[in-house]
Amino acid sequence: MSLKMSLSRWLPPVLLAAVLLAALYVVVAVHAAGETLLAGTILVIAALAAWIYSSSKAYAYRYLFPGIGAALIFVVFPMVYTMGIGFTNHSSKNLLKFPRATQYLIDETHQVEGQSLQFTLHADGAEFRARFENPETQAAFVSGPLALKNNNPLELAVEPAENVKIPLGEPLQLRDLIPRQAALKALTFVTPDGRKLRMTGLRQFGPVEPLYEPRGDGTLLNKENGDVLTANFTTGFYENQRGERIQPGFQVNVGLDNYRRIFTDSAFREPFIRIFVWTVMFSALTVFFAAALGMLLAVLFNWDALKFKGVYRIMLFLPYAVPGFISILVFKGLFNNNFGEINLILHALFGIKPAWFSDPTLAKIMLLIVNVWLGYPYMMVVCMGLIKAIPADLYEASAVAGAGPLVNFFRITLPLILKPLTPLLISAFAFNFNNFVLIALLTGGRPDFIDTSVPAGTTDLLVSYTYRIAFQDSGQQFGLAAAISTVIFAMVAVISLVQMRFTKIAREEAR
Repeated sequence: MSLKMSLSRWLPPVLLAAVLLAALYVVVAVHAAGETLLAGTILVIAALAAWIYSSSKAYAYRYLFPGIGAALIFVVFPMVYTMGIGFTNHSSKNLLKFPRATQYLIDETHQVEGQSLQFTLHADGAEFRARFENPETQAAFVSGPLALKNNNPLELAVEPAENVKIPLGEPLQLRDLIPRQAALKALTFVTPDGRKLRMTGLRQFGPVEPLYEPRGDGTLLNKENGDVLTANFTTGFYENQRGERIQPGFQVNVGLDNYRRIFTDSAFREPFIRIFVWTVMFSALTVFFAAALGMLLAVLFNWDALKFKGVYRIMLFLPYAVPGFISILVFKGLFNNNFGEINLILHALFGIKPAWFSDPTLAKIMLLIVNVWLGYPYMMVVCMGLIKAIPADLYEASAVAGAGPLVNFFRITLPLILKPLTPLLISAFAFNFNNFVLIALLTGGRPDFIDTSVPAGTTDLLVSYTYRIAFQDSGQQFGLAAAISTVIFAMVAVISLVQMRFTKIAREEAR
């Protein structure tokens, strides 16, 4: 009994200590990888866990902490991290931190004058050995076993062939050497006299030396042409005397420059404003039509005289049961300009074939049709539940007063279901404001604007426009895309708060 009590007493602190030690190890590893912000977030969560689960004063928070910790990691951290990137020049040309970019240049090599060595690769069990031979002096060198399974840069020493007692097999044929070329190019072999050899051809390795030499004033000297590279912390590049930028660039803090570009640079401001207006219209119209259609169907299904209501409900709910991306791709085929069933029917009936994907107005109408189709079933189910909760005696009293269906709907049904439906409408608006999947799968944001210098489409939402800037076009400008994402977040928050405020005022006035 005493042993059991001792275990129950000491086991929780021991487990907590083990978890905290593991968390500290993760913090150190993440910080060593260069992710200081994430390491700090994990450290804060670990410190909160230590306090909450060890202090009797915080006992009530023990059940809430897992949710709080998850929110910090998966919600707060991505938001803060994205906002942080928005203040940098992070892009495909400026991916590295300054120390890493400097080291990259220092590690670069160039071929120097000297005799190239003939190279052959020999199998050594599951691994390989490289052999180098000077064609003039017949001096040869052999490497140790090579796995050649990755392309990681590595320096390896070689030794004279006469010192290697293991017999080498037949050299690999050219067709077997080509697939391993990338792994061999990443290797640097060092001879006993200190020469460094790098691959210069499929059958040759040549002597190389570092291209850039660090100097005491922080500059780098190009030993091949004499250029002096100076780090420019405004542009995020090393530059020579002529102002030429040397890749790779490095990340620097640019302050509010990305936000200024959004609102002051005409190349970004003009498409941004047009896309913002369309995004608001798309979200609002989708919510309005989906809610209206769902509400209408819910009212019809509440009609007692309607037969086969169960069958109708199942059929009309099917669009919501089918995965959204499948429905979108099906509609993409149905709206095909030349072979889609919709155009075939329209051509047979009216002799027209609308250009759904190339005409901006028709493309927007198509998006609204598909999105309403995807959204109305959920609204229908919610409205059906809300209508069932309305007391039946209200409709009975209305019938006694001689009111018709329209009066019942606008005086009884709509006011009573609109209040509980409002939070859902606001969340639906926010969801459609960032409905990336629909745009990416159906139109890709196209047709593009023809009067803008940056890639932007007439059907792009702000989120898809941001995606194109960050990952597809315009040099993959991650910092600018992060700034736009932050602006989108602020816009959605403000619009949602305004909607909630006006809804609250309307309800108070209705009372």
